[in-house]
Amino acid sequence: MTKKLIMVLSIICFAYNSHAQIALTFEQSARKGVPFKHLDSLYKSALHADTTLAVFKTSSEQAALQNAYAQYLKKLGAFLQANNFKWEKPVRCFNRIYMAPNGTVEHFLFQFAPGQISAEKEKQFGNLLNKFVKTNIFGIMASQKFAQCSPVKYSD
Repeated sequence: MTKKLIMVLSIICFAYNSHAQIALTFEQSARKGVPFKHLDSLYKSALHADTTLAVFKTSSEQAALQNAYAQYLKKLGAFLQANNFKWEKPVRCFNRIYMAPNGTVEHFLFQFAPGQISAEKEKQFGNLLNKFVKTNIFGIMASQKFAQCSPVKYSD
C-alpha cells in the first residue's frame, strides 16, 4: 500500500513539475530531470526554416510571433527595472521559452554567456524571472504547445 501511494505521489509531482510555470538555467532544468531536449520533444518550434515543422507558418503569423516575443521581453525589462534589478552593462544570454497553446509560459530556460554576470546576479535574475513568468502571458496563442528561442542582449 505504501509503495503504491509513493508511486502515485511521484507521478503527480512529475506531472505538476512538467507543467509548472518555472524559469531556470538550462543546467538547473537538466538537474531537475527536465532537460531541454525532453521539452523540445513536447513543444513544437514556433518558427522553423521548414515551415511545415513550424507552429507559425505564414509571414503574418511569424510577424505576430516576433512582435509578441519583443513585447514580452520589453515587459520583462520593465519588470526587472521596477524591481531595482540593474544589469550595469550589456549582458548576452540565450533564452528558450516553452508556451502552452493559450500563451502561458510553462518553462523559461536561460543561459548567460560565460563570465557575463556573477552567480549572485544570475540568482537574483532567476528569482525575478520566476515571478514574472507566473504573472505574464507570452501574448500570442497557437493551436498547440510551442517554443521560441533566441540570443538576447539584456541591458538597463
